[in-house]
Parts: sequence; C-alpha cells; structure tokens
Amino acid sequence: MTELAITWSVLLSQIMLALAMACALYRIVRGPRAQDRILALDTLYINAMLMLLSFGIRSANTIYFETALIIALIGLVSSIAFAKFLMRGEVIE
Repeated sequence: MTELAITWSVLLSQIMLALAMACALYRIVRGPRAQDRILALDTLYINAMLMLLSFGIRSANTIYFETALIIALIGLVSSIAFAKFLMRGEVIE
C-alpha cells in the first residue's frame, strides 16, 4: 500500500510540475517586460530540476539527481548574468 501511495503521489507531482512549466513558458512568451521573462525562466529551470528529481525518485536512478544538480548550477549562473545585464547593460566588464 505504501509503494502504491508513493507512486501515485510522484505521478501527481509530475503532472502539477508539468502544468507549472506550461504556465512559466506562457509567461516567457507573453511577458510584458524583460524582468517578467527572467523570473519565468528562473521558475522554469527550478520546475525542470524538480521534474528531474521526481523522475529520479520514480525510477531510482542516480543520473537524474546529477542532471538536476547541473541544471541548478547553470540556472543560478544564468540568473546572475541576466540580472547583471539588466542593471548595467553588459555582462562582462
């Protein structure tokens, strides 16, 4: 019974994460300002990371966890670069 409950809860979380990713993608396409698009991009990579973690829990494969860590690091660096670009107009000084 416990395994069945975990399987269904992980499946439900994946469905909700997919819906959240669709909403973030909509905001990237239709965002009125650049700040909205960057915030939606941050949300999208966080949701993608969580989706990979849920795939890793469901399949018990460690490659998903490592890939989620790489996505988190790349997302952090890109968020910093976008914020610096919006503040100063250039990324590299």
